[in-house]
Amino acid sequence: MTSQQKHIGGWILRLIAAVIMLQTLFFKFTGAPESIYIFSRLGMEPWGRIGTGVMEFIASILILIPRTKGLGALLGLGLMSGALFFHLTSLGIVVQNDHGVLFGMALLVFASCLILVVANRVQLRSLIKNKS
Repeated sequence: MTSQQKHIGGWILRLIAAVIMLQTLFFKFTGAPESIYIFSRLGMEPWGRIGTGVMEFIASILILIPRTKGLGALLGLGLMSGALFFHLTSLGIVVQNDHGVLFGMALLVFASCLILVVANRVQLRSLIKNKS
């Protein structure tokens, strides 16, 4: 794989993760019935819905900035780990007859962020060493 292909592939993964997380913010911040249902079911309404939305916004912005893409991917990976955990333990894969779309989107963001974390592990290590 050429350097240009890796660069384009990285941008595609970053855009997938950021666009999906940013798209869900509308539902979280406007109090869409689906979001209220999910976070009520988890016992985290409204603070969990708003807090998760804020963290997803931060992760998306960090992913889109080249210097912080690894950190954003790590944050996104953590957020999607939580989403997948709750789908598998409390919510189910299908939520309110969505045919598993929310679960699928969380899985896609998780996979994109995981690949980005592995690809940017050197960047992440240097960020950690600079903070120490």
